[in-house]
Amino acid sequence: MKYLIASDIHGSSRCCGLLKERIEAEMPDKVILLGDLLYHGARNALPLDYSTLETAGILNALKDRLACVRGNCDSEVDQMVLEFPIGAEYGLIVLPNGRNVFFAHGHREIAHLQKGDVLICGHFHIPAFEERENYTYINCGSVSIPKGGSKHSYLVLDGTRLYFRDLMTGACFMQQDL
Repeated sequence: MKYLIASDIHGSSRCCGLLKERIEAEMPDKVILLGDLLYHGARNALPLDYSTLETAGILNALKDRLACVRGNCDSEVDQMVLEFPIGAEYGLIVLPNGRNVFFAHGHREIAHLQKGDVLICGHFHIPAFEERENYTYINCGSVSIPKGGSKHSYLVLDGTRLYFRDLMTGACFMQQDL
C-alpha cells in the first residue's frame, strides 16, 4: 500500500490546493491527514490564502480517499463543514514487515507504544525522523506553516520506504526505511 501523509493545513487554500496536486501526482491508495485542517490556531500567523471554507471544499472533494485524526485546532464546528470524520485520536496500520505504525496529531501522548512501533505525527511543524528508546518517532512537518526553517512538507509511505517531500516542488529531501 502507498500512503500520502500530511498535517497542519491550517485553512490555507493555496497549500491545500498544492497538496491536492501532489495527491493526484503520487496516486496513493490512501491519504492520511493528521489534523489541524481548517483553523490556523491562536499561536500561528495566518497561512497563505487563509480560507477555511475553500480549504474544506478542496478536502471534501477528496473525502473518499481520506483517513483523518483530530488535531488540537480541530473542533465540532470544523466537522460541520467537512464531509468526512475527523474525530479519531489516532489510527493504526501494520506494515508488510509487521511493524505497527500509529498516526496521531502529536499534541497528546500515545501511552501504549511498544518496542519497534512507529509513531507518525504533525503538530510541531518540523520534519523529523528519530529512533527513540522504545519506538521510531516521525514528524511529517506542516503543509502550510513550516517552522524551524523547514519546508512545506508531506510524507509518502510506500511499503516500508518513507519519503519526505517538499510540497512546493514534490522533490524528496529525505528517505528512510521502516
